[in-house]
Amino acid sequence: MVNTGLLSGSKSVKITFQLPYFTHWGQSLLVCGSVSVLGSWNVKKGVLLTPIHQGAELIWSGSITVPKGFQCQYQYYVVDDNRNVLRSEMGKRRELVLPEGIQSGQEIEFRDLWQTGSDGIPFRSAFRDVIFRQSWDPSKEAAAIEANNSKFELEAESIVILFRINCPSIEKDTSICVIGSHEKLGKWKPENGLKLRYCGKSIYCKYGGAGNVSIENGPNREVSISSSRSEAKYICLSDSMMRETPWRGAGVAIPMFSVRSECDLGVGEFLDLKLLVDWAVASGFHLVQLLPINDTSVHRMWWDSYPYSSLSVFALHPLYLRVQALSKNIPKEIKEEIEKAKQQLDLKDVDYEATMAAKLSIAKKIFDLEKDAILNSSSFKEFFAENEGWLKPYAAFCFLRDFFETSDRTQWGCFAHYSEDKLEKLVSKESLHYEIICFQYYIQYHLHLQLSEAAEYARKKRVVLKGDLPIGVDRNSVDTWVYPNLFRMNTSTGAPPDYFDKNGQNWGFPTYNWEEMSKDNYGWWRARLTQMAKYFTAYRIDHILGFFRIWELPDHAATGLVGKFRPSIPLSQEELEREGIWDFNRLSRPYIRQGLLQQKFGAAWAFVATTFLNEYEKNCYEFKEDCNTEKKVVSKLKSCAESSLLLESEDKLRRTLFDLLQNIVLIQDPEDPRKFYPRFNLEDTSSFKDLDDKSKNVLKRLYYDYYFHRQENLWRENALKTLPVLLNSSDMLACGEDLGLIPSCVHPVMQELGLVGLRIQRMPNEPGLEFGIPSQYSYMTVCAPSCHDCSTLRAWWEEDEDRRLRYFKNVVESDELPPDRCTPEVAHFVIRQHVEAPSMLAIFPLQDLLALKEEYTTRPATEETINDPTNPKHYWRYRVHATLESLNKDTELKTIIKDLVRWGGRSFPPDETEVSSSSASGSNSDKERLASSMEKISLPSK
Repeated sequence: MVNTGLLSGSKSVKITFQLPYFTHWGQSLLVCGSVSVLGSWNVKKGVLLTPIHQGAELIWSGSITVPKGFQCQYQYYVVDDNRNVLRSEMGKRRELVLPEGIQSGQEIEFRDLWQTGSDGIPFRSAFRDVIFRQSWDPSKEAAAIEANNSKFELEAESIVILFRINCPSIEKDTSICVIGSHEKLGKWKPENGLKLRYCGKSIYCKYGGAGNVSIENGPNREVSISSSRSEAKYICLSDSMMRETPWRGAGVAIPMFSVRSECDLGVGEFLDLKLLVDWAVASGFHLVQLLPINDTSVHRMWWDSYPYSSLSVFALHPLYLRVQALSKNIPKEIKEEIEKAKQQLDLKDVDYEATMAAKLSIAKKIFDLEKDAILNSSSFKEFFAENEGWLKPYAAFCFLRDFFETSDRTQWGCFAHYSEDKLEKLVSKESLHYEIICFQYYIQYHLHLQLSEAAEYARKKRVVLKGDLPIGVDRNSVDTWVYPNLFRMNTSTGAPPDYFDKNGQNWGFPTYNWEEMSKDNYGWWRARLTQMAKYFTAYRIDHILGFFRIWELPDHAATGLVGKFRPSIPLSQEELEREGIWDFNRLSRPYIRQGLLQQKFGAAWAFVATTFLNEYEKNCYEFKEDCNTEKKVVSKLKSCAESSLLLESEDKLRRTLFDLLQNIVLIQDPEDPRKFYPRFNLEDTSSFKDLDDKSKNVLKRLYYDYYFHRQENLWRENALKTLPVLLNSSDMLACGEDLGLIPSCVHPVMQELGLVGLRIQRMPNEPGLEFGIPSQYSYMTVCAPSCHDCSTLRAWWEEDEDRRLRYFKNVVESDELPPDRCTPEVAHFVIRQHVEAPSMLAIFPLQDLLALKEEYTTRPATEETINDPTNPKHYWRYRVHATLESLNKDTELKTIIKDLVRWGGRSFPPDETEVSSSSASGSNSDKERLASSMEKISLPSK
């Protein structure tokens, strides 16, 4: 950049920044940029702007003096009186380049508009590199424009106005013009308008078009120039995005492990994505969504099938490796072994352990044959150099896990604590186990090659590959070993009671130490997103609420009920005492009375009391030391069962003992005994019910305040510290899973940051609604009839007759009896609602799409569920019963789906292999049947 230095007035140019923005009391606007005159990205040294009321607007402006040829980057910030950043613009940093022809002593005014997150969405890689991917070069087209039309300046008296507009989706052979009321803008005649030229990064410095004219939406834009100024001046109008009809598309969601093809070995593989992309394109889908694909091999057994418990947030899962693609020279005997394994593992569900064992065994044999050639290749060396920061710790961790037969690093002796010196010894070429380390490198290298091949194929086909960013990592992971300071290892992550589980969820992940993470500007998160962006152009942020606040549980908890939000403002002892609450021992310890024991255990109450409890006062009980936490109860019950001491089922007894442990009103902070948190759903406890009315009323009020009011500003500020770092770490389109107990601050922050939310019809965000109304969803959402954490559309429809009746009456608006099965007609109705919704994306689980055709519904609906959130040891093993090859041959199903996408007014990618038969011909028998049925089951017209 140019050195601004001391400027001579005759050789300098005055730059004025101007921005309309309404602030709150105590807030100001500031501009900061990449050069010293704008603070060199130190906001404290940026240029404060001054507000001026112009009509109904509040205009902020400020000026700097710079030399000719000056250029820089800049952004606007909202700051408090101490210049602390309260809010910053989203999207790419602005580029400031002085226009050609500006002379020393002249002034240029940059009239900008505040950039929100949604403004930058069309420039995310999902749109820029995939959906709006151009096979032509706009810069070359711009060069072909005649010289007398190439300028985008409008001279009005002594003022030169520069028009700039963002239009990322412009098509070939399309001109962008400005038309307006002034004669130099054609007096509203497009043929006489001012043609703009391309100036890079999808910026046209389209208000209209030439030939077939398309005028942008919204009211006319206005340009006003003060007549009081006489000196020559440039005005640069940065008018943000072209106001066009918002893009809407559709997609399919399926876990990688659930995909089935004729080539796979027991489980879906990265290279299968190419077939899935082909099917998606032919079905009218612009997007394929996966579950997490990182390595989860913590236990080396089927427990690792849980895809949200990462062993490494950087390493890919060996499960998805195609061993046939490891080499072009696989010996005959290994090929025969592969074919035998394919036949043995071609099962209804994934056999996680057998599949992993087979793949690693075969891969090791191929590695032994070609390791020298691969490890010495330039391609591998390039991969290693780019990834060694995470690859070496990962390989060392895998070696130690296998050597000590556990991922619990406390069992690793001197290697329990990570250090760079220890790592270098572990991965040293001189070590006896170096070949084992190299095998891990080899596997990750080929996984990278295979996923990269599939990802590039998707981009070329205009299909967005959408990944999933888990909220946590496994307690025994590479990341907690290398970066223990980034995690609160004495805690566990989960969710309070919600739609999925009335007892809440305990995921077992340690919570994040955000304070420590902030010290290097969240470098671990930035590296994680950078790695993910190598393969994906969009991603789903799992449990986005965790970036506002997380449900934190003590590490001794087994369930997710008795937790607290972190961060949150606790109830202090002084505050409670002022409200007349003083018996903290009574409120924060399990409230166990003899009558309650008799009620819960009947005749067995004395056995329970003797085995698990101490009587500390007459008829008052407390848990013994060896079972006073949920995990201790589980351990003691196991030993009692082994000794045949239990009088009833272990599961039933465990649940009832947990109820006793959870029978509290206040949770005492383990780090500060003078701080308390109201227990979730405290009114359900007998401890609360036995209180006097005054105490009940006080605690109910404090409870409501804690969960719904007290934390809103804190949580908002917390999210605005962390989420922008994630969003700016890559160009991927970000979608947030915002289901569950939603604080009121969440959706405004997501809207401000340009985060796309999630809407599941059976889990509406609106209070008082049993079923969401897709036609009322906002544009910045992904809508879906179901997701991997709940039953499929078929199973949901068939599992509850009363709910089915209510749906038919309230949503279908029919008083007839609904079918007891989810027929293709029912599936068609539900899917049609979603494709017609205003949501940016409608994404459908593949199981729900298969319900559109009778032949795919022979499998029991309950077998198609991917996850059971109420079971922490659920086996994630669902496989689609149809191969991708057979689905690609099913023209009938693809036509049904594509018709739905087309009827819903959604965009779909060009299909080079599309069948010539017209989808409007009506010759398809299944389509005729569906059309006929829709006369009976149709969307209400309103």
